[in-house]
Amino acid sequence: MDIKLDPSRDDLPLMANTSHILVKHYVLDLDVDFESQIIEGTIVLFFESGNRFEKQRGSTEETCRSESNEACRFRTPEPCHSPVTDTRTFSSKTGYNDFANCGRGEKDTSSKDGNHGNPEQASGISSAKYRCDTGSHGSEDFLLVLDCCDLSVLKVEEVDVAAVPGIEKFTRSPRLTVVSEELRNQIVHELVTLPAARWREQLDYYAGCSQAPGCGELLFDTDTWSLQIRKTGAQTATDFPHAIRIWYSTKPQGRSVTWTSDQSGRPCVYTMGSPINNRALFPCQEPPVAMSTWQATVRAAASFVVLMSGENSAKPTQLREGYASWHYYVTMPMPASTFTVAVGSWTEMKPETCLSEDLAAERSLSPSEADFRYVGICGHTEYPCRFQNPSATTQEIIPHRVFAPVCLRGACQETLLQLVPPCLSAAHSVLGTHPFSRLDILIVPANFPSLGMARPNKEKTGHVSDSGSSVIKHGLNPEKVFMQVHYLKGYFLLRFLAQRLGDDTYFAFLRKFVHTFHGQLILSQDFLQMLLENIPEEKRLELSVENIFRDWLESSGIPQPLQRERQAGAECGLARQVSVEVEKWIRVNRRPRKRKRREAEEVFEKLLPDQLVLLLEHLLEQKTLNPRTLQSLERTYHLPQQDAEVRHRWCELIVKHKYTKAYKDVERFLQEDQAMGVYLYGELMLSEDARQQQVARRCFELTRERMDRSSAEVVAEMLF
Repeated sequence: MDIKLDPSRDDLPLMANTSHILVKHYVLDLDVDFESQIIEGTIVLFFESGNRFEKQRGSTEETCRSESNEACRFRTPEPCHSPVTDTRTFSSKTGYNDFANCGRGEKDTSSKDGNHGNPEQASGISSAKYRCDTGSHGSEDFLLVLDCCDLSVLKVEEVDVAAVPGIEKFTRSPRLTVVSEELRNQIVHELVTLPAARWREQLDYYAGCSQAPGCGELLFDTDTWSLQIRKTGAQTATDFPHAIRIWYSTKPQGRSVTWTSDQSGRPCVYTMGSPINNRALFPCQEPPVAMSTWQATVRAAASFVVLMSGENSAKPTQLREGYASWHYYVTMPMPASTFTVAVGSWTEMKPETCLSEDLAAERSLSPSEADFRYVGICGHTEYPCRFQNPSATTQEIIPHRVFAPVCLRGACQETLLQLVPPCLSAAHSVLGTHPFSRLDILIVPANFPSLGMARPNKEKTGHVSDSGSSVIKHGLNPEKVFMQVHYLKGYFLLRFLAQRLGDDTYFAFLRKFVHTFHGQLILSQDFLQMLLENIPEEKRLELSVENIFRDWLESSGIPQPLQRERQAGAECGLARQVSVEVEKWIRVNRRPRKRKRREAEEVFEKLLPDQLVLLLEHLLEQKTLNPRTLQSLERTYHLPQQDAEVRHRWCELIVKHKYTKAYKDVERFLQEDQAMGVYLYGELMLSEDARQQQVARRCFELTRERMDRSSAEVVAEMLF
């Protein structure tokens, strides 16, 4: 099953067999170690299979390929016993503590593909050819396939959920006397299908099950892109254990998280929108169709703050001296790629003054307060939905926290904290109910790959097999994250539709669209089809889904409507003002060094940031700008203090005209705005100027260890 791809250039495989079995909930219990740059612990997965998976019987048969013709050998686990457990004597501490004393701090002996070199620990399929059944037919064992990369998997075991106190309420028996696989799976089924109103009880039982003892190790193997698990004798997804625990650790070179330093020079680690998403953080089902909930406990040194994409506003719980734990959860099913974590020495930034009405507007509404009087019929799977809570639907400003390195306290106080409430209010006025009950905002380090947040979706995958596996075309190409044409065309398409329909019609549609499709996976076709169905006939003007796809999504270059808008935009007031200023700068640049005394000084108008970007782009078209003109530009508009978009154009002017006095601005940009600086590296090298190439190489040497991996690969190709 191991797929050999060039990890820097090729397509990205999604290996999970989601057509046969789905993860419904993850429980993570992790420790973060900055000294070794490893995250380790356990993850418990709760599955659901059903008739629609059983219908796959006989339809899928896959062959695990390798270089040898030997028979495939899974390691036989230690003999396992599943005694009946008296739930009255069960301790919730059982399970995790059993592992706490083994494997911690030991040297990672795994090979590059994740298998262990020690034959006593290895579970590997070694150079073998094995006919493995990822479906549910014949006499072979069912094979669970999870997406996994750059992880050291230590052990996989079935969880004895029947040992949890009170769990008998999920069975037909008042007392559990005989525990079978079927009974355990029945318990999990009842647990994952609890009504939304019982969400807190459900989370409590998930936590209890995650700490329950194991009842037998499972056979497993890892290859480059997957973790494969089976249980002898379990021939179908229905027979396979529906609650399993995986003991694992990440690797320092894993590509799902970045270990780096923040703007204050303190260590931190965070998920950064990797092309491989979270499969190097925990084994999971990557395809977006695998919508699941999760809860996580993360332990770190007490000096660190742990932030996650959870629904609750977590606070630290002090553990042994010098350590603390943080617990987050979500009740809204989402793809595993949306799971985020950041650990660092962040400081919560709070406004110096807070108005009482703001506090009232931001009062947290937890799902437990939800008044589930159905305002409308939701199309998603059942969960504690805020759209069904009348109080939540009118909440313009949700509770929010802002975290940043302490060195940015001043900037946060002056600018960011004041912007968040009006932005949240504006989002509510345009789109309606906030889908989440709260928000954490983190000022990320300079190496955050801000251009690389694209996530896999159905449109970008290739052929989907019967098992549910597929491939994201060019998903691992490091240059892909810097190609923004699809984002730009999408933005201008939305602008075109808004102008064609009028703001009132367009924004009313957006609000209706969000209300209709919240909590669901949607495609571009869904959006466009609903749009055309909800606008008056006279405003369609030959618009159709087919025409929009042809002109905007499937054709290269600038669409005709956008070209016409571009021409019209050049005539608007703000653009005309920029054109006047450009002419002034051209005149200044043409003046001789010694001017006549009668010549009046040019008076330049104050420009908005977007106007400054346009001004500098026009000046970039000039063949030559002398140093005096560039110096005057810098002083007139205070260019080194402007935002990144303006400074990027300023740096382009510096490089094009070899304005050596401002090379320090280029160096600062390359180090502080790393994702946006990739293009500048190319300009510096193409100039064939020795000093500029020296600037590029020096900045790269200073930042390469902290740079996003894709950015570093692209820049290295330019420089060497």
